[in-house]
Formats: sequence, C-alpha cells, structure tokens
Amino acid sequence: MATAATDRTAVPEPAPHVLVVPYPAQGHTIPLLDLATLLASRGGIRLTVVATPATAPLLAAHGDAVGELVLPFPSHPAFPAGVESAKGLSPALFGALIVAYAGLRAPLGDWARERSGGPDRVAAILSDFFCGWTQPLAAELGVSRIAFSPFAVYGTAVLHSLFRRMPQREDGDDESPIGFPDLPGAPAYPWRQLTLLYWTYRDGDEVSEGVRRNFLWNLEASSFVSNTFRRLEERYLAAPLADLGFRRVRAIGPLAPDAADAASGRGGETAVSAADLCAWLDGFADDDGSVVYISFGSMTVLQLPHAAALAAALERTGVPFVWAVGTAAPLPEGFEERVAAAAATAGRRRGKGRVVRGWAPQVAALRHRAVGWFVTHCGWNSVLEASAAGVPMLAWPMTADQFVNARLLVEEAGAAVPVSWGGILAAPEAEEVARVLEAAAGGQCAHVAAWAKELAEEAAATVSDGGASRQELDELVQELRELGSEPKE
Repeated sequence: MATAATDRTAVPEPAPHVLVVPYPAQGHTIPLLDLATLLASRGGIRLTVVATPATAPLLAAHGDAVGELVLPFPSHPAFPAGVESAKGLSPALFGALIVAYAGLRAPLGDWARERSGGPDRVAAILSDFFCGWTQPLAAELGVSRIAFSPFAVYGTAVLHSLFRRMPQREDGDDESPIGFPDLPGAPAYPWRQLTLLYWTYRDGDEVSEGVRRNFLWNLEASSFVSNTFRRLEERYLAAPLADLGFRRVRAIGPLAPDAADAASGRGGETAVSAADLCAWLDGFADDDGSVVYISFGSMTVLQLPHAAALAAALERTGVPFVWAVGTAAPLPEGFEERVAAAAATAGRRRGKGRVVRGWAPQVAALRHRAVGWFVTHCGWNSVLEASAAGVPMLAWPMTADQFVNARLLVEEAGAAVPVSWGGILAAPEAEEVARVLEAAAGGQCAHVAAWAKELAEEAAATVSDGGASRQELDELVQELRELGSEPKE
C-alpha cells in the first residue's frame, strides 16, 4: 500500500494548458502561430490553437508542436455566409469579421468549462487583439488573458487610442490632423491616414459598437505581447502607455524565420516555390542588391492608378524586379507580356523582371543577396521580415497601421525611403515613383541601406540566446507556467 501511495505522489502534474486564439487573417495568424511554436519549444506548457475549417491548414506548417481545436465559423447577419477569413475580403467588411468571429465565445466557453475540473483545464488565454471578446471569456473562466499584437507597439497604441478617445475631424476635412497626446512625441496624422476601421465607425451601429468594444476589452488584459523588438521601438517600450491601459508590453520579436526556415510553408501554398524564385535571383549573383522586391501584402489590393504608376516607373527605369501582385491586382494592359518577353532575353539584366501571381515566398526572396530594396505597404510582418533580412524599404503605405509603421521606419529607424504618402485615395505620378527607384538603385540612399543592415544585426542579436526578446519570451513562459500552477479563486 505504501509503495502504491508513493507511486501516485510521484506522478508529475500535467503542464499548464494555454488556449491560443488567432484572428483569421494571415498577417495575424502566422505570427501568433510562430509564437505558439516558440512557446511550445520552451517546454512546461501545452498549447491548443483555435481554428475554423478554412484556417486550420495554416497549422500544418507547425507540425505537432501545438494541439488544435477546430470549430465551425459562427454565422452573423452582417457577414456573408461561407467566408471564414480576411483573405480576399472587401475592406468594408473588416469590422463585420471582427464582430462575427466573436460568435466563437459561447462554443469556446462550453469547451473550456467541460475541461475545468480535469488536467486539461485552461490555465490562461493568449489571443490576438482583434479577439477582444476573449477578455470577458477569460473572466468567466477565472483565468488570465494575454493580448497578442501582430502590430508595432506604436501602431497598437494608436489604434487603441482612437477607440479609447474617439477623436473627431473638423468639418469633414480629410486633412484634419488627429493628435495622439498620450504617446511619446504627441504625434498627429491627417484623418485620411487613419485606419478604415475608425473611418467607418457609426455611433449606435451594431458592428461599429462591437469593434469599439473589442479594443476596449483589450485594455483589461493582464498584459500585451508584441511582435517587435526594442531597437526598433525603444521609445514606445520605455514606459507603460495610457493608450494600452498602462499594461506591461513584452517585446518578443521579430517572429520571422531564420535562413534555414525561409523556404517553409508557414504562410500556406505559394504560387512559385522558394527554390524556383531563388534560382531566378541567382542570375543576378554578379550584381548583389540590384533587384527590387515588390509586395503590398496579403490583404491590400492595389487600385489600377497605383499599379499603373508603379508599372510605368519600372519600365521607365529598367530596374530589375520581382513583383508579387497577388491574385486580384489589376496591371496595365500588356505589362505582364512585356515583362515575360524581357525575361526571356538571354543575358539581359537591365529591365529584367518577374511577376508572381498569388502568394510568394517573401522571406526567401528578401534573404537572397540579389535583393537590395523592398517596395512595401509597410504591413508589420513585412517590416519585420525586411528588418531581419537587412533589406532597406521603399515605403508606400495604403491604410490601417501602415502610415504609422512607415513614419516609424522613415523618421525614427532611418531604414526606409518614402515613395508616396497618398495612400489608397491618391496615386503618385509615375515620374515620382521612378525618381525614388532610380535613387535607390543608383546608390543615392546608401545611408538608409546601412541603417537597415544595422537593424538586421540588432534583430538577430535580440532573438539569440540571452537577447532581450528571448529573455522576454522565457519570462512569458514562466508566467504561463505559474498561472497554471493552481486554479484561480
């Protein structure tokens, strides 16, 4: 009997169980899955990632590191049936997606309560900040919730500031400056550069009020975890911010794969393989840094005037390029055919380009030595991937947090040159785009390229053993282990 009792007491307690709730947009889901995989690699915690049938395939690239819970996508009268993610979604429906996805709160609560008395009880929730509804869910379950931000700390604070303070423009003027007095430097942006989620807010509207409530809930989280690093955002990490509820922010990025994982399928199936694209780039091996990589992300669809200005500038300058245009972007008539013809000209470097229709292996491209510049909308994942690769950026923000990111890169980090500040409302002239391309390709922006290389060194250092981001990650793991040591009262 004594031996049996001893055996029972020797059985270790199960590792704390953390529920991970991504938001169904690639730019949100991918970095949170990267974080979940990192957390699992540290040991001592178990993670279950919530998905719907459409988003579950993204978990495949993460192997058996995390468990998965696939739930039906909730229906909502404001959101079209059969759609489960932001991919290809009209920007006008972004708010409705946030509100519709909140319908997972009830089934997820039932699932968690069924396990509340056993070894699989949920000890904490780690969720995207577009899933603010997990905050009242955590309160119902008596556990802590940590809010994950795939944005910069700066961009995250600006977004929450809008819905916290509800500033208004004067007389419907799109150029009316909107200030952020509680942020370092008290920055201001013209109304037209604010996120569409705020532009479309309507007092009393169900979707608008649901979006606002989403962000206010985040200010009650126990802490924030941000995919950023101190060298890039020291100013916004130095002290707790009122616009983030004075909560602690852990900087654990950049969550970008290293060179060995650059060809992985973490973003889903690509339209061209990393090996094929890199083989094409190898043709510029005698001219390192000569190729411009171009992408406006997985959600931004260029308007024809913007695409036409860029296409004309590329043809006018003859700068070698890879342009990942997505599946829906309109290009000027005959442009793709002319690019293909130039690419087929043996031995020709100048004017040689490649158009990729669909998802591209961006990390692999940015890490190829032939790529010297990146024309980007300044989505935060793209910013971090370029920063980790040491590639300077040509900033062309369109909407959302992109203007904030671009200002951070151009004015504070010194790692980018602006192409246009017009956003989705105003396309630049082709001559202006050509001038920026020629300056970058001609070596006139060498100081920016040097800052980008320095940023890459800092990014590598911070995620290495003993680096600041790795220390923050290990402290987060320890916090999650402690949260799971015993149930909350």
